Amino acid sequence: MAGGLASPIDGGACMTSSKASGDWCPAGDVEEKLREQSRLFDIAVNNMSQGLVMFDAAERLLVCNRRYVEMYGLSPDVVKPGCTLLDLLKQRTAQGTFARDPAEYRADLLAAMSEGQIMRRITEIGDGRTFAVVTQPMAGGGWVATHEDITELRRVEKERDSTKAFLDTVVENVPVALVVKDARDHRYVLANRAAEELWGISRSKVIGKHARDLFAKDEADLVEARDGEVLRCGRQLDVEEHSMHTPGNGERLVTSKRLAILGAEGEAEYLLSVIEDITERRRVEERIAHLAHHDPLTDLPNRAAFSDRLNAAIERASRSDEAFALLAIDLDRFKHVNDVFGHAVGDELLRETARRLNCAADGAFVARLGGDEFALVIESAPQPRTAEMVAERLQAAVSGDLEIAGHHLRIGLSVGVAIYPADGSDPTALMGNADAALYRAKSDGRGSVRFFEADMDNLLRERRLLQRDLQFALERGELAIAYQPQSRVGGGGSVGVVGFEALVRWRHPVHGLIPPSQFIPLAEESGLIIAMGEWILRETCREAAAWPQPLQVAVNLSPVQFQHGDLPAIVHAILLETGLAASRLELEITEGVLIGDFPRALSILRRLKALGVRIAMDDFGTGYSSLSYLQSFPFDKIKIDKSFVSSLEHSPQSAAIIRAVIGLGRGLALPVMAEGVETAEQLAFLTQECCDEVQGYLVGCPRPIEDYAEIVGYSSRSAKLTAAS
Repeated sequence: MAGGLASPIDGGACMTSSKASGDWCPAGDVEEKLREQSRLFDIAVNNMSQGLVMFDAAERLLVCNRRYVEMYGLSPDVVKPGCTLLDLLKQRTAQGTFARDPAEYRADLLAAMSEGQIMRRITEIGDGRTFAVVTQPMAGGGWVATHEDITELRRVEKERDSTKAFLDTVVENVPVALVVKDARDHRYVLANRAAEELWGISRSKVIGKHARDLFAKDEADLVEARDGEVLRCGRQLDVEEHSMHTPGNGERLVTSKRLAILGAEGEAEYLLSVIEDITERRRVEERIAHLAHHDPLTDLPNRAAFSDRLNAAIERASRSDEAFALLAIDLDRFKHVNDVFGHAVGDELLRETARRLNCAADGAFVARLGGDEFALVIESAPQPRTAEMVAERLQAAVSGDLEIAGHHLRIGLSVGVAIYPADGSDPTALMGNADAALYRAKSDGRGSVRFFEADMDNLLRERRLLQRDLQFALERGELAIAYQPQSRVGGGGSVGVVGFEALVRWRHPVHGLIPPSQFIPLAEESGLIIAMGEWILRETCREAAAWPQPLQVAVNLSPVQFQHGDLPAIVHAILLETGLAASRLELEITEGVLIGDFPRALSILRRLKALGVRIAMDDFGTGYSSLSYLQSFPFDKIKIDKSFVSSLEHSPQSAAIIRAVIGLGRGLALPVMAEGVETAEQLAFLTQECCDEVQGYLVGCPRPIEDYAEIVGYSSRSAKLTAAS
């Protein structure tokens, strides 16, 4: 019977007897019993959950149950008692359930059986199933093998292993320390990576140890006491912020939670501790709290801290009926240092100045309000004498050369002083009057100390009102453009106007004509220069585009315009809008444009030049780096500052500088224009030195373009007005 056991019973009859009872039984009964035993054996073998095969010493199959045949999809016609091992393996190979070389496998199997070894192996077949095969030798030769389908078991094991690996990964990467102890002997049995970082030692030095093996006695006693409390109370123990003296990481600030993990019997098996290291967080919070009231550059108290201190000083002084002083301080020439040497040097200068002020203040409260503005609150008596003495010490502290980043810099202090309560009884009034005194100190030539006087408040108020009025000057039509002629120089002097410089004028409805030297700085400080500069450029280009004569027109650009917005895009749009040829527009810049963020300014200038406009260096010779800037960018013109021209007749140095600049322009093939030409003698000198162009009152004053109608191509002023209408 296929899949059954080859039976020796052939159906013959025999007689047998029972030695115990002496009874005889017919041979037919014995055969019947043997057949029944064979049937039961067959049923048992074929109902096994495992596949079973048995081979004799000659490698012939004796037993093969149904499960084995089904497991490997074999044919019962081939796999039956008497077939050889190789025959069976070949059929399995054909079915794709045996991947090894049959002959090689046979050799390994026979060698193991001959040595009495039990072979155990796990094998995977092509359809993804996994089998566990156990082969063991039989007495007298041959072997028996069981084949168990463990596919599901392996899947469960893989899921279990994957889950364990996942949990291990999670525990290992939890950003707080997880520590587990055996509840019976309190030895450490688990610690994650965060615990290692907290302790400052490897977990290999921790596992299996007690707290007393790792920590100092006081710390170990505290740990064990808390563990014991958890076990006694049976509830979670939360310990708020406390310090921990770690074995290898010094003192840390932590919070911790402890709880007991119970077993099946309800008894504590493990102690779990979750410890969060909050040391760095506390440091950051303290740093943030510090920065909230301190300047990050100088570490002095900031404006917010100053405001708090000033309020507190007023409250104390009002109760004690005492006076105190408020000092407002500005650094003299700081903007110049920042512009010429860059922000890094400027920042270092502020740090050094802050340090010196703090030392010289002798206990007074020193704050940095922003930029180069500082303030002091001096509560010691008597006042105002104490304020005067402190101000003198402050000025002495920054006098002389300061060596900053390899540069020898010289600055000074302008100080404004207001005394409580005479100069103000509330913070706003007191600070405003100290600022007014500071403004007077700066106006008087800088480097001075001024105490508040009643008229100072009016001056400061007028300046602020003027800045406010400037915000509405554009929309009210109070701004206008004046044009100053620029002339070429020939053999006999000026030989004709080649262009104009556009200059903005502000006619205030109350104060009348306000000079640019007064309102342009206000516009730059407030940022109004951005809109104003765009308006000036648009109006000038629109005007020049209407001239019958294609003369040049020059427009000044502020450094502030380079710092905000897309200046080249604005210029391009205005040229397209007005129809002015780009070659007729000349943009004048000062050295201040290039100081600071030089690469960005250079990129903007190159984009402007790519539009076809001309770029002129204005006020040449007054800065520190003009020569290097000429090397970095191909300017189209150099303009000699009027300060050299005005002193030409009585200053040999000015004459030498002008000669040098004209020679430099000639060597670089750059036209040179002299500004501020007011006398025939100045023009004669410039003509003799072959200066290319001149500008000044001798050539023409800044006037409305109607006054130069004939020069720009109109037959008369009225013709210009007619064309404009």
